Amino acid sequence: MGTPRLSPGAVLVLTLVLVALRAPCVVSRQPNFIVVLADDVGWGDLGANWAETKETPHLDQLAAEGTRFVDFHSAASTCSPSRASLLTGRLGLRNGVTHNFAITSLGGLPLNETTLAEVLREAGYSTGAIGKWHLGHHGRHPPTSRGFDFYFGIPYSHDMGCTDSPGYDVPPCPACPRHGSAARVARKACYTEVALPLLENVTIVEQPVELRSLARRYAEEAARFIQRASDSGRPFFLYLALAHMHVPLSPPLPPAPGRGVYGASLSEMDVLVGRIKELADGLGKGSTLLWFTGDNGPWAQKCELAGRLGPFVGAWQRQRGGSSAKQTTWEGGHRVPALAYWPGRVPARRTSHALLSVLDIFPTLVALAGAALPRHRRLDGLDVSPVLFGWSDVGHKVLLHPNSGAAGKVGEIEALRLAQYKAFYTTGGAMACDGSTGPAERHQPPLIFNLDRDPQEQEPLDVASREYQAVLPAISRAYAQALQDIAADNVSVADYSQDPAAIPCCNVQHVGCRCHGARGGLGSSWDPHVEKRTARLC
Repeated sequence: MGTPRLSPGAVLVLTLVLVALRAPCVVSRQPNFIVVLADDVGWGDLGANWAETKETPHLDQLAAEGTRFVDFHSAASTCSPSRASLLTGRLGLRNGVTHNFAITSLGGLPLNETTLAEVLREAGYSTGAIGKWHLGHHGRHPPTSRGFDFYFGIPYSHDMGCTDSPGYDVPPCPACPRHGSAARVARKACYTEVALPLLENVTIVEQPVELRSLARRYAEEAARFIQRASDSGRPFFLYLALAHMHVPLSPPLPPAPGRGVYGASLSEMDVLVGRIKELADGLGKGSTLLWFTGDNGPWAQKCELAGRLGPFVGAWQRQRGGSSAKQTTWEGGHRVPALAYWPGRVPARRTSHALLSVLDIFPTLVALAGAALPRHRRLDGLDVSPVLFGWSDVGHKVLLHPNSGAAGKVGEIEALRLAQYKAFYTTGGAMACDGSTGPAERHQPPLIFNLDRDPQEQEPLDVASREYQAVLPAISRAYAQALQDIAADNVSVADYSQDPAAIPCCNVQHVGCRCHGARGGLGSSWDPHVEKRTARLC
C-alpha cells in the first residue's frame, strides 16, 4: 500500500491546527492589563528575591503563581524619565524626558510622543491611571490628555508638597502651615508653601492629601475602574503607580517593634498588591495580565527609610563614597523587582534570567492586544512575549543606562550592558546616607565588570587582561552604534520651563492652597488647561 497523500487544502487546514495548538497566547478576546509600578523599591525588597525580606507574602505568592524576572531594569534611575520610558517604550534621549519635572513645570512628556494608553484606547481599551503621574500636570499634559479615560492620584512625587500628617522622612519635614507665614518653617528639601494635591481627572478633590489613607483609596478606585470597564464589556488597561516606597513613608499604624517604618510600609504595599491580584482573579483567571515592577532603585540618602539592594551594592562606588542606588547607573539604581502573573499563560514558579527592561512593557502589551505600534518612532523596548510565555529566555543583547542625576549630563548614556558585561563611562555624584557623593570620574577606557562573577560590582576587569581586551571592541561598537541610532532618530524635546502659575492650587486665598471641605467631596476650580501666567503661589 502506498503512502496516503493529503490534498493542498487538507495540508493548509492541518498546518493551521498545529499553529493554533502551539500558540496559547491567542485568545478569543483581548486580555486586560494591569501594570503596577512601585516607587523607589529595591530588588531585595521582595522575599522572593531576597530571603532576608519577610514583609511581602502577597508578592511572594504572586511570584510563586507567575514568573519572576531577576535581570529586569528600569529605563532610568529616577522618577519622570523612568515613567516616560514605560509609557513610550523609548529612552529619555528619544522621548525628551531626561530628568524630573517640578511643581512649577509648564511642560511634560512631549505631546508628539505616543503613549501606551493612546495606542490601547485606539484598540478598544478602557484606560485608567491611578497614583503618581510626574509627566506634566499643566496644559495638555495630565493623564486624561495623554490617553487615559480616568485618573485618580497625585500629579508628582508625594514629597513635593506639604501635608497635615507628614509621615517619616530623612530629614523630617514640617506639616502644612495653617495660619500664615508666621507658622511656616523653611527646611532644605521640604515643600512648605504649597499643599500636596489629590486629583480626580483634572479636579483637585483634596489639598493637602491624607497620606495614611492613600493606599486604601487607590485600591478602592482601582476596584471601581475595573468594575466600570467590566460592565462596559471592553478590555481595560490599568496603570497603577504606587506612592510606596518613596518617602515620606506613612504606614497606617505605628510600626511593630523590630519591623521599623520601612518594613511596615513595605507590608502595606504588599497588601495593596494582594488586593489588586484579587480584583484580577475576580474577573476570571486567565483574562488579565498583571505586571509588577519598580521605577528605579532605593533612595540611599534616606538611610533607614531606603530599600534593600540585595546583592547589587555597587561596592566599587561605595569604597569611594557616594550612593550606588537611585540616580546612578550601578545595578542598585536600575535593577528592579519584576513579576508577571497571568494564569494559564505565564508559567508559574518560573525564574527568568533574560535581560529585560521596563521599556519592553509598551511593545509587549501592544502586541498582546493585537494593536499597531506608532509609526515613525524607533523603540528601545522589545516585544518579549516569548519570554513571558516561557518559550524563550533571551532578551536584550545590549541595554543602555542613562545618567539620572549623578555625575555627567542628565539623560546621557553613561553605562552599557552587553551580555554579562557592564561598562561604565562615568561614576560618582550621587549622595549616600552619610552625605558623601563620591568623586565624579570619567572613565576612558571604561570600567568593565563581569556581572556573572561579580554582581556586587566590586572589582572591574584588569584593563591589561585578555578578558578585557576581548570584550572591549564589542562594547565600543555597541556604544557607538547606539549613539548613532539615537542621533538619527525622530527625537522629541521636553519643555522644562517653569512658572508659578503651573502649581496646582484649589484655593489661592488660603495658606498652602488649602481646600476647605475638600475631604467632604468638594472639588476645586483649578484648571490645568488654562494657560495663565500670573503667580499662583498661595
